Amino acid sequence: MSDKVFCRGCGKEIHSSAKSCPHCGAVQSTSYGEKNRLVAALLALFLGSLGAHKFYLGRIFQGVMYLLFCWTLIPGVIAFVEFIIYLCTSDEKFAEKYG
Repeated sequence: MSDKVFCRGCGKEIHSSAKSCPHCGAVQSTSYGEKNRLVAALLALFLGSLGAHKFYLGRIFQGVMYLLFCWTLIPGVIAFVEFIIYLCTSDEKFAEKYG
């Protein structure tokens, strides 16, 4: 079994446990524990006023705050802004921030 994989950014061979490529610096994704940017964006759009995207991203306290104040509609407005931010963020930046 080989401990080498190919970089998602430049295609060079790197060790399978590398979190980023030593050649180009591209963040390497892992299948376990990775949060999907599109899923977070869709949760923010459709269930954002209830804080579903915050719970998905592991921000439990923020999710509870969204639930407590959902009747004010303020979390819905903030969630829509976050939806746009998630869509405009690159996969690498999103992975750095939310893992």
